Amino acid sequence: MDKIQDSLHLNYSVITENIEQGAKVLDLGCGSGELLKMLVDKKHCTGCGIDINQNNVIESIQKGLSVVQGDIDEGLKEFLDDEYDYVILNQTLQSTEKPDYVIEEMLRVGKKVVVSFPNFGYWRVRFYLFFKGRMPKSKMLPFSWYDTPNIHLLTIEDFSDFCKERNIKIKKSVYIKRGQISKNPFNRILTNFLCEEALFIIER
Repeated sequence: MDKIQDSLHLNYSVITENIEQGAKVLDLGCGSGELLKMLVDKKHCTGCGIDINQNNVIESIQKGLSVVQGDIDEGLKEFLDDEYDYVILNQTLQSTEKPDYVIEEMLRVGKKVVVSFPNFGYWRVRFYLFFKGRMPKSKMLPFSWYDTPNIHLLTIEDFSDFCKERNIKIKKSVYIKRGQISKNPFNRILTNFLCEEALFIIER
């Protein structure tokens, strides 16, 4: 799980760098509140988090954060349109039951949306499936097919097409491979093949 934790921490840093000082943020699937705490401490952000796990909510509150228990698949009906500067969904999109609905609700509530996910189009994943004939299992995807929380796996190409079909603007994209930000100017097809994770900032 160390690689997963390192990846999350890299994502935290990338997200924090791309959010303005004093922004109002909503962190969905916030876990124990590490990212939200970083945004509050380093960028003086205000806002809150939502997580379905009661223990995570308690741990976040103990950090002094405003976090409530909730299921983001049920929507964000308690929030107004454009209530937040940023709505964040970090490494959680693939585990939602209704990812399209979740993204639409995020775009309604937030002026900008930050989404990150593991790229199922990564070459190692493709080769694993091709040569072994089984669902890929790795440090980034450590679960078996029957106990994985990842129920809607997607690729960079899938997400780009989704945004195009729904007239969603991609304002920025960050690609990660082997725990580092990819600096090479790949075209989209090569990025989809060579990068393990992607982070997008999107808006209407």
